[in-house]
Amino acid sequence: MNTVLPANRYVLVRPAPLRLETFARRVGLHPEFVSRLTALGLLDCTRDSAGELRFEPSEVAVAARIQRLRTGLSLNYAAIGLVLDLLDRIEKLEADSRRRRTSTWTPAD
Repeated sequence: MNTVLPANRYVLVRPAPLRLETFARRVGLHPEFVSRLTALGLLDCTRDSAGELRFEPSEVAVAARIQRLRTGLSLNYAAIGLVLDLLDRIEKLEADSRRRRTSTWTPAD
C-alpha cells in the first residue's frame, strides 16, 4: 500500500484585505464596534482609495484575543492595549531566545 505524503504548500499570493463588514462578520462583532476598536488603536487597518477600512486576515486573531481579554478578565480597553503590547513583547523575547539557543547549539561528540 502506497502512502501519499502531503505536498508542501507555499503561499504565492498575499491574501486580500477584508472589508469592514466581512471582517466584523468573521469575528462576530458589530461593524461599528470594530471601527471603535480601530479608533482606539487596538486593531490595525488601512483605508482603500474609497476611504473604506480594510483589515489583514491576521487581525482576526487579534480581535479574538481582544474579546478573550475583555470577557475573561473584564479588562477595560486601555488595559487591553497594554496587555496586547506586553504579549507582543513576550512573543518577541521568546522568539529571540529560541533563535539564540538554536544558533549556539552544537551536537555532543
